[in-house]
Amino acid sequence: MQHPFSLSILDFLDYLRSERGLSRHTIEAYGRDVRSFASFLETKEWHLVTSEHVLQFLTRLRAGSYATSSICRILVAVKVFFRFLKKEGLIHVDLGRYFETPKIWQLIPQVLNIEEVDALLAQPQLDDFIGSRDKAILELLYATGMRASELCQLRIQDLSDTFVKVKGKGKKERIIPVGKMALQAVDHFLQRFRGEMREEDAPLFVSRRGKRIDRVTIWNRVKAYARSAGITKSISPHTLRHSFATHLLENGADLRLIQDMLGHEDIGTTDRYTHVTGHRLKAAFQMFHPRP
Repeated sequence: MQHPFSLSILDFLDYLRSERGLSRHTIEAYGRDVRSFASFLETKEWHLVTSEHVLQFLTRLRAGSYATSSICRILVAVKVFFRFLKKEGLIHVDLGRYFETPKIWQLIPQVLNIEEVDALLAQPQLDDFIGSRDKAILELLYATGMRASELCQLRIQDLSDTFVKVKGKGKKERIIPVGKMALQAVDHFLQRFRGEMREEDAPLFVSRRGKRIDRVTIWNRVKAYARSAGITKSISPHTLRHSFATHLLENGADLRLIQDMLGHEDIGTTDRYTHVTGHRLKAAFQMFHPRP
């Protein structure tokens, strides 16, 4: 038997997909979180839901030993859902406005210092396929701040002598400048180990068998190299993204330039982002990135 809230939740997910252009993974996460909230409720009508219901739901999550970060994510999904319901006229009051997103979202993420980045990037051995590939991956992640999922989707033709074309969330493309150290690492991998598997439309990073690399592999390789480098911080591929942005900012790069390179887009504040041309991006990168 279909849950009475199922139709409105499906409409919400269609809205996120068609009008907001969010990625499949984000939409699936929103769906799980909103369905979890709906299952908690005893009422069968959205207009009967009150702020007390939301508070009780969050209290239940807390009592269930959910991580604070998970509760934050779920609350964000519920808040976006209530905005949708208000927009569609299914409720009269947007309950989400009564709940501020916990300040954990504003905490500075784990980052590596320059010495730790150098130590991490020095770990792969360049004399074999895996080491050469991993060296190129690490250099490119730190040089561009791209997500691991974005790197997995790169094709050889997406990389030029100065820029890389990245397809981000919502299939939106952006251009990111790339420093010479990262380019040299990629060139070494392609020329030394890819041989005939270098068609322009081919994946940039592959396994020994020629299969496109995946996020889990990158995550495991970053963890392994961090251990061998003696880095005690708990890091992931995303740590290199955070480090990229932090190091640029610390060296004086404009925050709007960094936002453009990272592909960040807040639905409510998109208009405040300034369009930056490729030439200004390249100049900012060469001036401020510690490994140009």
